[in-house]
Amino acid sequence: MLLAGESWAARFEGFQREAWRLETLPQYLMPQEAEEIQAWRNGARLNPRTVSNEYTDRLRRQTTEGRTQGRVHVVTRPLSEYLRFEFHQYYAAHVLAGEQIRILDVTDRINPMEGIQDFWMFDHTEVVLMNYHPDGRQISREVFEGAVSPFIEYQQIAVAASVPFEEYVKGLDV
Repeated sequence: MLLAGESWAARFEGFQREAWRLETLPQYLMPQEAEEIQAWRNGARLNPRTVSNEYTDRLRRQTTEGRTQGRVHVVTRPLSEYLRFEFHQYYAAHVLAGEQIRILDVTDRINPMEGIQDFWMFDHTEVVLMNYHPDGRQISREVFEGAVSPFIEYQQIAVAASVPFEEYVKGLDV
């Protein structure tokens, strides 16, 4: 089953304990980000401590409700322009709002997530595969119909092999 619109948004309101994502691409080409990326290229920078939008507000609410949202992003250096944008304009604010973001840098090591596609997992009971073209353009979101146990293992491996976002970006110019 493909997900879009309200059925997709409902996953983020309906999970009980945890929503978790694996990101494997160096860029995601989202049309709604085009203006923000251009502004960032032109020198605009957000103060992550003052960001308040639908996403950060939801993260704060979920945190107070005892629900967690997290992700591991697999990266290689040098970081792509998109990753530098995402780290500065999104991740810093999302961490302050309560998201548990971790970075798995595979520049000088074997990638333990090699061949694993992007996915979201909700409460260790539902997996949504994130389908992208190689350049990061989204194709679709698809509910996975098989056993979730391999995805729980992928999460455990990715978390164990990664470091918190705040630790990773110390000393980086992003």
